[in-house]
Amino acid sequence: MAGQTVPMKEPVCLIENDSDGKLRVVRSALDILDQIDQHVVVVAVVGLYRTGKSYLMNKLAGERKGFALGATIQSKTKGIWMWCVPHPEKRDHTLVLLDTEGLGDVEKGDEKNDNWIFSLAVLLSSTLVYNSMGTIDNNALEKLHYVTELTEHIKVKSNQRDGEESSEYLRYFPSFVWTVRDFTLTLEVDGRPITANEYMENALKLKTGQSAKVQQYNLPRSCLRNYFSPRWCFVFERPASGDKMRRTEELTDADLEPAFVEQAKEFCDHVFNEAKTKTLKQGLKVTGRLLGNLAETYVSAIRSGQIPCLDNAVVALAQIENSSAIERARAHYQKGMTDWVAFPTETQEELSEVHAVMENEAVAIFINNSFKDEDQKYQLELMKVLQEEYEKICERNYKESQKACESKIECIFAPLEEKIRDVSYLTSGGYKEYCNDLKLATSEYRSEGGRGVKAEEVLKEYLERKASIGQTILSADQSLTEAEQRAEAKQARREDSERENRAMEEQLVVQERLRADQQRTYEENVNQLMERMERDSRNAIAEHDRVLQARLKEQSDLLQQGFDDKASQMQREIDALKGAKAQEVENRPSFISKALDTVGTAATMFLPGIFPNIGGMALKFFSKLF
Repeated sequence: MAGQTVPMKEPVCLIENDSDGKLRVVRSALDILDQIDQHVVVVAVVGLYRTGKSYLMNKLAGERKGFALGATIQSKTKGIWMWCVPHPEKRDHTLVLLDTEGLGDVEKGDEKNDNWIFSLAVLLSSTLVYNSMGTIDNNALEKLHYVTELTEHIKVKSNQRDGEESSEYLRYFPSFVWTVRDFTLTLEVDGRPITANEYMENALKLKTGQSAKVQQYNLPRSCLRNYFSPRWCFVFERPASGDKMRRTEELTDADLEPAFVEQAKEFCDHVFNEAKTKTLKQGLKVTGRLLGNLAETYVSAIRSGQIPCLDNAVVALAQIENSSAIERARAHYQKGMTDWVAFPTETQEELSEVHAVMENEAVAIFINNSFKDEDQKYQLELMKVLQEEYEKICERNYKESQKACESKIECIFAPLEEKIRDVSYLTSGGYKEYCNDLKLATSEYRSEGGRGVKAEEVLKEYLERKASIGQTILSADQSLTEAEQRAEAKQARREDSERENRAMEEQLVVQERLRADQQRTYEENVNQLMERMERDSRNAIAEHDRVLQARLKEQSDLLQQGFDDKASQMQREIDALKGAKAQEVENRPSFISKALDTVGTAATMFLPGIFPNIGGMALKFFSKLF
């Protein structure tokens, strides 16, 4: 989806603490996100304070300065800071970088705030970077205790039960990257070289046993394995000597260790190529505007003492976004019609063609910016809104046509009107002269362009007003015999009838075109709806597959590591995932048929000219889908 972004020269604060210590979203940051129509890749970095998180984010932004760096023991970043930059690899995407305040800041001493900052980073990002120093050992994992408390700070469903399967969290949670700074170990096990990823996975292996100590050891490891997939690890050597590190903001790559520079490049390349677009349930891609609404929804829940609920957030956002999508589609349609329609149009077809193009684009805008439109409530509202807009434009086109025709008649028939006022026709032979002048003026009028869709109707109304005058002139013409007067009167009636037919035919053409417009409107909406349903269906199945593959891999790892009981328990979760996928596929036809039936039935209320072919359209869709 092409759209606009807002490149920022420097980061701004997205979420901060107010004077009461409560989290709040910064309005100016939301205003920036609200302008970003592009899909977003959101990378958030978390970690203990003074571990160099901001340096990595600056590298991702392609800048040496931006997020605050520091060489003292004080934490520089407070709250969550945001930097939006054009994505270097993904076209029509914005890379949103979120730098969080350091966890465990001794000056702040607010463990609860740390948990919320960590939870918000998880909720808002598509890739979560955890930054730590030294090695991945038990001490490092114990410091990552925030991950063990995620289920206390994030719920997937409002009616969620304790012990809800971790697969529900896998659907929403971001991919995970562990960056280990000042790494001095050799990457090998038993003399065999290993990758950084293998090093991390080795550190995440569980211990056997049921003691409290073993359970405490396994808890952060199990949470990382169950909640985050895929996972990657990058290790970095110390970037420079101690003296240089005291002036980090002044250093260039030339001042740093070559190995560190190369490792930083590999990390950035990975993020640019592997970090996915931020999505919600069923693969809905998030724009900057939607990301801002997400942040506001989550922080509002936290401020009110509630636990952010992912499903509730989606429902609340759907209402906001779907209403907004209708207004954006309407605004696009209105602007397009204003820009492209020159009133009056020569024919209804000319107006209809512009309407078709702008309506298609408006529907596409709605489809691409709406989601969870249950019962197609918002799409039906859009259809009604656009039909009303079109009717207003048609009405204006009629009025402009009438004005143009009346103006042309006033000009063209002026000589005839003058002769009538001068009673020039009330002489012998005057009727034939009058008829000839009338015929010539009518012919000239009909040869004129710019009359619009009411050309014949306005002419008919004008000539009807002249009928009594013509009769008076005919009666006064002494050069005509009584028989000739009867013949002329008969001829006048034939011409009146001909004009009546031409006016009726003109209006029938307009009405037929309007009926065709309504049918096309219905079919276009249904076609785009079916395309979205097809896309949603693919996304839902892909989501099932992604989560299923992650659980199968975890089960395989557990079996290899000797945790047969845990692997057996996981089988129930895997079977449930397989069943959910099968049910998704099985229920899809009836769900789609219901949606098409709803649209077809409701649309007839404001599109009386349509003939819904629900069965044929459904058959066409199912043949593509299956």
